[in-house]
Amino acid sequence: MPVLQRDVTREVTTVRPPEFSRSERVRVLVAAAVGSVVVGYAAVAAVLALVSATATYAEFSTGGVLSAAAPAWLAAHHVPLRFDAGQLGVLPLLPTALLMLLVGRTAAGAADRLGLYEPLQARGVVLSIASAHAVVGGTIALLMGEGVVRATPAVAFFGCAAVSGLAATIGVARRCGLVEVVFDKLDPVALHGLRSGFMALFALVSAGALAVAAGLAASWPRTSELFAGTGPTLGVALGVFLLCLGYLPNAIIAGFSYVAGAGFSLGGVEVTPVQFVGGVVPPVPLLAAMPENGSPFSPAVLAGAAAIGLFVGWTCRKVSDRPTSRVRAVLVAAVTAAVGSLVLAATAGGRLASGAFDPVTVPAGLLALLVALWVLVPGALVAWLAGTRPKAVADDDAEFVQPDFVEDPDEAADSDVVFEDDELTDQFEQLEVVDSDEFEVEEDLDDDDYYEDDDYEEAAEDLADEEEDFVDGEEELADEEEDVADEEEEPHADDVEEDSGEHPGEEEDFDAEFDEMLGMEREEDLGGKPER
Repeated sequence: MPVLQRDVTREVTTVRPPEFSRSERVRVLVAAAVGSVVVGYAAVAAVLALVSATATYAEFSTGGVLSAAAPAWLAAHHVPLRFDAGQLGVLPLLPTALLMLLVGRTAAGAADRLGLYEPLQARGVVLSIASAHAVVGGTIALLMGEGVVRATPAVAFFGCAAVSGLAATIGVARRCGLVEVVFDKLDPVALHGLRSGFMALFALVSAGALAVAAGLAASWPRTSELFAGTGPTLGVALGVFLLCLGYLPNAIIAGFSYVAGAGFSLGGVEVTPVQFVGGVVPPVPLLAAMPENGSPFSPAVLAGAAAIGLFVGWTCRKVSDRPTSRVRAVLVAAVTAAVGSLVLAATAGGRLASGAFDPVTVPAGLLALLVALWVLVPGALVAWLAGTRPKAVADDDAEFVQPDFVEDPDEAADSDVVFEDDELTDQFEQLEVVDSDEFEVEEDLDDDDYYEDDDYEEAAEDLADEEEDFVDGEEELADEEEDVADEEEEPHADDVEEDSGEHPGEEEDFDAEFDEMLGMEREEDLGGKPER
């Protein structure tokens, strides 16, 4: 009888999201969108207020700080600014990273409050935040007009929307299952390659940061002189320090490009591991990490990128038994690292007015190509050679080879007979297998205690009587056969008539007696005639 059961596991693991009315959902989305704009703008204004308050000759006013925060807020969204002297396109990446972190946390909080858990539900949060930032950015660019600092309204609109939308998507990716949707579409080999690519990119960026730190440590006296030359006031020193801190991610990406072999350029100054073109650089303490001249040992830094490629191949050596699959994982890792380096290099450089230090360039295309080669070539070699090999399996069409050995004749005579008839084997395979459940056998039948001793004795006596009757029947049958043979030798007309009427009855009686001795019952056919 079927039993209805409830799926208790599903009821426990599935959490029903809270129900919100349309007005409540709109209120939450508006609060998240406006809150991210206001908090970001307030943070930028607070930093400017701190610098203005500590500067010696600066005139501090709330209106001036709020108006000055507008172009700074656009710069945090990586929107290029224009001056009379040119364009400021090389923007600090640290404010952009902090702004994206703020927007991502706000989006995640809104998704948690609304109880969102499906990928399509994330679009409301992302669109609301991106729309708010786009509208505010475009409005600020329009209000700035043709002032000292300007911005293109269309660039401001789409730039603010792209940065905030990307940050909001990252914030709700795990909460709404966007990460699982992407990973589910990838096979295990591609997924492993994707993770290895991110690890390679992180390792290369870390190598760039280490190169910048080593350069600052090696030129620390020069760095101290540049800080001391900024001025005696705290406000100026704080402003220079914040400037260096804001451009620190840009310097790390430039160091990453240098370690990978692409290098970077600042105006007429070009720095690569294999080529160095010197010149004058701005008196910024962060730029003291740049090498002052070329060195014959500079190409040695390329060993770090090669080591990272070897590490990627080592991590992919066990992803599959097939060498081609392991190489495919390394290829995915190389493409992932190349795309990531392309995006980082594109955001790290830009125009720097129209002076001697314009432009600041990190060659994005060359960097992406070199990163792909550093990961793919060493990684593919290691993954191909160091990986496990699949076990050899005979093909289906392979011919069977008879082993070369001579069987002992004595052992062959004593061994069991093996039938090799193909027709007999096919007939045996076509036999129906009887299910053991079709027969009901009592468990006690195999036990000797099931029968009593008297039953055994009676069965033995009955068997002996049946054997005696069977022997007597055989003797009578033999006598009758002899009589029939004698009569055939001396045929007589009367005997023939008598035999024609007597023999059928005698045969029936004999058959009945024989069936009784064997314990068989008589059966009659449809015509009523006895049948053996």
